[in-house]
Amino acid sequence: MQILSHAPEGYVCPFCRIVAGGPAVGDGTCEADVVIRTPLVTAFVASHWWPNTPGHVLIVPNQHIEHLYTVPDHLATPIHTASRSVALAMKAVYNCDGISTRQHNEPAGNQDVWHYHLHVFPRFHGDNLYGTRRRATTPAERLPYAELLRSGLRDLN
Repeated sequence: MQILSHAPEGYVCPFCRIVAGGPAVGDGTCEADVVIRTPLVTAFVASHWWPNTPGHVLIVPNQHIEHLYTVPDHLATPIHTASRSVALAMKAVYNCDGISTRQHNEPAGNQDVWHYHLHVFPRFHGDNLYGTRRRATTPAERLPYAELLRSGLRDLN
């Protein structure tokens, strides 16, 4: 089976910029949003939120990989270990009722950034996550969530 790339020619990956510690573009993800950085994965508070689930996190492999189909086996465990840690920290510091994860591949699967990423959402009873639209946030809005998560992650260790 042939796996196609959907990144346009000359694509500049925003997640690779984040992984490298590059400067924010506008109100986009900045270094203060990063809650986990290992040699293999980075996790950060997302710059776009759904209205009733603030502070959700994206987990990305540090290596540029477009989609699930080409994630090497040696990265699967670190990605999911980070998702578990983030989920436990969210439960502890956001006091949420549950956690959802989701991941999109290709345009038909609603992927819109051409770097594999796993969403980790704090869930609350009646939050209507799948019936709402996302919105852009500011670094100042995200900072308290990142600080809470970093605190929760420290407490896990």
